[in-house]
Formats: sequence, structure tokens, C-alpha cells
Amino acid sequence: MNLNQVTLPAIDVAASVAFYRAMGFEAIVAEPHYARFKSTVGDATFSVHAVDALPARSATVVYFECDALDAQVAALQAKGIRFTQLPRDEPWLWREARLVDPSDNTICLYYAGVNRLDPPWRVRR
Repeated sequence: MNLNQVTLPAIDVAASVAFYRAMGFEAIVAEPHYARFKSTVGDATFSVHAVDALPARSATVVYFECDALDAQVAALQAKGIRFTQLPRDEPWLWREARLVDPSDNTICLYYAGVNRLDPPWRVRR
């Protein structure tokens, strides 16, 4: 199976479209109630859909991999995007930065290199 997309709730779809376009994502659908974006690398997509109210704070985190994480974060900061966590090395061998979108969905930009699919603790067959 191949993961098709993740859909996030949005109070203000237009604000979400502006936010994700500023992050560099290409909008492939942009309607008042729904927008879908193509990843900047590969063919994965994600979307936002209009909701009247946000559910209780979600523990879901959407991860976007960046080969040059620190440079990507600096470029986004230069566009006015604020981060809740600047890039740091994590114990699970990923380098991560975090931010929230206009509807308070948590986004993690990260670089994992070979540890993404082959960490030292990977289950072996």
C-alpha cells in the first residue's frame, strides 16, 4: 500500500492555503471548503478541509522531510513563518523543527537520512 494523503481540519481554508503556499507547497485544488497540495519532493499529497470548530487538541503530527532542514527553516522564517521548536537533534536520530498551521495543526519538518527507514533498532526479519 502507498499512503495517499493526510487531511487536516481548517477553520479558515484561505489562511491555510496561504500558509502552505508560503511553505512552498503547490496547491492542486483550492476551493473555499477544501484545498489539496502536492509535496515539494515526490508525489505525496495532503489536504485541508473546512470545519466549523476544531476538535480537541489533536496529538497528530504531520511530518515533512527536508534534506537541508536548517536552510529550509531559515528560508521559512525569512517569510515570516514562526516555529515552536527550532531544529534540534533528537534521541531517535532525527533532526526536527516544529510549527503550527493557522488551525493549530502540528507540523514537523525533519531530516532523518538513513535512519528514516533503517534506524539501528529496526526490526529485522
